[in-house]
Amino acid sequence: MNRFSIRRALVVWLAAVVLPAGAGAQSSLSLSEATIADINAAFDAGSLTAERLVELYLARIEAYDDQGPELNAVLTLNPQALERARALDEERRAQGPRSLLHGIPVLLKDNVDTGDMPTTAGSLLLKGSVPPDDAFIVRKLREAGAIILAKLNMSEFASGVQLSSIDGPMRNPHDLTRNPSGSSGGTGVAIAASYGQLGIGTDTGGSVRGPSTANGIAGLKPTHGLLSRDGIVPLALSFDTAGPMARHVYDVAAMMNVMVGVDPADEATLASEGRYETDYTAFLDADALDGARIGVARDFLGYDDEVDWIIEAGLDAMRAAGATVVDVRYPPWLLEAKAQYYQTIRWREFKPQIEAYLADLAPGYPRTLEEMIERATKILAAPPEGGVPNPTRWTLFEQELNTGTPDDYLYRAMSDHGLPLVRANLEGLLDANDLDAIVYPTSPTRPGQAGVYRGSSSPNPAPSATNLANLSGLPDLIVPAGYTSNRLPVGISFFGRPFSEGRLFALGYAFEQATRVRRDPVHAPPLPGETIRR
Repeated sequence: MNRFSIRRALVVWLAAVVLPAGAGAQSSLSLSEATIADINAAFDAGSLTAERLVELYLARIEAYDDQGPELNAVLTLNPQALERARALDEERRAQGPRSLLHGIPVLLKDNVDTGDMPTTAGSLLLKGSVPPDDAFIVRKLREAGAIILAKLNMSEFASGVQLSSIDGPMRNPHDLTRNPSGSSGGTGVAIAASYGQLGIGTDTGGSVRGPSTANGIAGLKPTHGLLSRDGIVPLALSFDTAGPMARHVYDVAAMMNVMVGVDPADEATLASEGRYETDYTAFLDADALDGARIGVARDFLGYDDEVDWIIEAGLDAMRAAGATVVDVRYPPWLLEAKAQYYQTIRWREFKPQIEAYLADLAPGYPRTLEEMIERATKILAAPPEGGVPNPTRWTLFEQELNTGTPDDYLYRAMSDHGLPLVRANLEGLLDANDLDAIVYPTSPTRPGQAGVYRGSSSPNPAPSATNLANLSGLPDLIVPAGYTSNRLPVGISFFGRPFSEGRLFALGYAFEQATRVRRDPVHAPPLPGETIRR
């Protein structure tokens, strides 16, 4: 039997042994298997309360974060979470739910502002900093009835090695020796380990998508401007966006429902006016691959035989579901130049933008990048009160300080001409091939060894496509695709046109339902009593 036949046999076997969503008379699920729809069904049946749900997640955090495998994903727990859950339970009984997210615990990367909890961007330089108010998307989540359960560990200031000076490294729950990716590594780890139902990461060059694939969950880098950046510690606003992360595509879509909207404090969101949806779950269709045209970006295959095999099996599943799959190639000059395009914008934006953020913090915190560097040079050993030095990230401060400014000709040329050129080429590739989406392995190789940081300008034998979505502003949805022989997750990306999130959700959901490959991490198994009865 050849490799194609083996893969096709696998697809047929999966279809035979796995029930599609909603099939059968199943009345209970494990906590990790339950979607928001299942949770709401349990709420409606009276078999679950928000208070109990928060207790279940807190028990998992206690068991796996600072004990057991010490995944180290959580920086701060919300001390008001249970009180908030009780109030929302009472409100549900009296008035009904506010939204699908009523009583649902959400985990936030610690560069997303919360006016009642510290926001440190993972840095000792901002330890204890409580911002003046919530980020726009946090206000929207709270208004929808979501419960902010915790703030999460991250790569410091959303860049560099996968650790923070606040609390050290995060650990991949599938293999503690492997990289959880960054910079939203804490969110990826926490969602994979079922510390909460939903998570928020941020993405400037792949920081939602890397941790999604490395930890075996779903995640979305939305169209730039679809979600407000207000109240998010900036890295490079030309590329920065928040992104929802969850174990299931349904949950990612449900989260988007309540976060979109034009924000007067973020002019980029004006582009979304009239283009965002009020219910992204309405697009979810298990048959959406039937008749779809999918391009596969062959430029990002050929770097890991097992990743390639899993992606090819996924393509077979798409064909079996009725999709037409065609090969596409990106322009060679774009693959060669994309890192330089990215760095030209990224390095120059950090200094003025981080200083604008620092200006609103309480007295005692640094106000300039130069002051951040000065303070960092005095942290040469672990402070008695906790934390670790982070020389890899702090070295990048010098690069961010000395590369140039947004006023120089290189930045202006790239902003005015380079980025539109990238976007025109990628949209043209989709249009010329009449594609619904382009798919590719989110990471061309399985997760590497923990603690290894190559640096964004280092030669990399396995180029990633992720920063193309940031350069162009286009959306990219990640869905679990399978696991390697050593149980490491592989994700597949669905990359599409601006504001095509609804279509990407449809395709990603259909792929998820056809393959059903997500598995619980070996280092965060279910605890007794976690069953959700619907």
